[in-house]
Amino acid sequence: MGLSGSSGRLHVTIDVGRVRADTPGCEHVVHFNNAGSSLPPRQVTDAVVDHLRLEERVGGYEAAAAALDRSERTYDALAELVGADRDEIALVENATRAWDMAFYSLPWKPGDRILTSRAEYASNAIAFLQTARRHDVRVEVVPDDESGALSVEALRDMIDERVKLIAVTHVPTQGGLVNPAAEIGAVAREAGVTFLLDACQSIGQSRVDVREIGCDLLSATGRKFLRGPRGTGFLYCSRRMLDRLEPPFLDLHAATWTSADSYEVRGDARRFENWEGYVAGKIGLGVAADYALSLGLDAIEERVTGLAGALRGRLAAIPGVTVHDRGARRCGIVTFTVDGHDSRDVAARLSAAKVNVSVSAAYSARWDFEARALPSLVRSSVHYYNTEDELDRLCEALPSA
Repeated sequence: MGLSGSSGRLHVTIDVGRVRADTPGCEHVVHFNNAGSSLPPRQVTDAVVDHLRLEERVGGYEAAAAALDRSERTYDALAELVGADRDEIALVENATRAWDMAFYSLPWKPGDRILTSRAEYASNAIAFLQTARRHDVRVEVVPDDESGALSVEALRDMIDERVKLIAVTHVPTQGGLVNPAAEIGAVAREAGVTFLLDACQSIGQSRVDVREIGCDLLSATGRKFLRGPRGTGFLYCSRRMLDRLEPPFLDLHAATWTSADSYEVRGDARRFENWEGYVAGKIGLGVAADYALSLGLDAIEERVTGLAGALRGRLAAIPGVTVHDRGARRCGIVTFTVDGHDSRDVAARLSAAKVNVSVSAAYSARWDFEARALPSLVRSSVHYYNTEDELDRLCEALPSA
């Protein structure tokens, strides 16, 4: 996937002119911070603003009732996006809360083991450590393979009857690595162990199918590569897990108060939701999912992967620039350093040139950064609306080593 032809130019399967026309931000900045928050397409922004205007005119409850079909469409769009059924989708305010609602629903007992990857995000790792303190649970990091991805063979060797959960980040925040989710899923299914996949960075830039992967639970956000509104996210919970998980928080949406001293948790994934929510954002999230589906997830992945590979090639050719991405399979996140320059200073210089990037620091993924003795990285994350000319602009704006 990605580059084709003897010229090394990208094989374009997406109408880049059209998607850039749909993206007003392209007129103002070169946006390579899609792993933080993408530029939304006009269709998403219009959907959110239109609903807010409706609330302004008729009231919030009334607007929600009038737009029920649009908000319900979001469940269908997200289910199609990840290969699930609509009753396996819950809408929540962000990926971290989606992940937390799944993780903290699991019953723990002393001696249980959590197996995870070295590339885990800080919020997940903190939750692991908190649970270890509360329940005398062991958190164990699975070694990497020779490419830097989680070693599936090492994972298989670590499985025993005490392993309660395999929890892995599909694409880490700090690099272009793609962990072998389907192979991990096969190990989990063979062992009968629950598999929680953090797909925060992979949803929207590649095809993610929960049936093929075999995960029991998956969390994701709207604002990153999916190009949805901030303050939106979702959780996939497989139907086979629903009756085994009672969320840590319940309200009158997640459960029914059946008598003075009893309640009944609802039977679908919406047990992980709460009654109050960002209706305009939920509608916008569905529009973003439909937009991605209309372009085709395979075409998106080809375009994003190709642009990222082209950027890595350009950066590697610049004296003093080191690309730090790992993994046999890589995605749209490109991380690098410039000799003699702090990553924050590099990002500030690029910002002054109207090129948006971000910085990944040790506090966001300490197990990985400390193992590689890296203080911080410049993170440039491409999307299908970016162009090769924009890759050149980034490289030209870098300071000299």
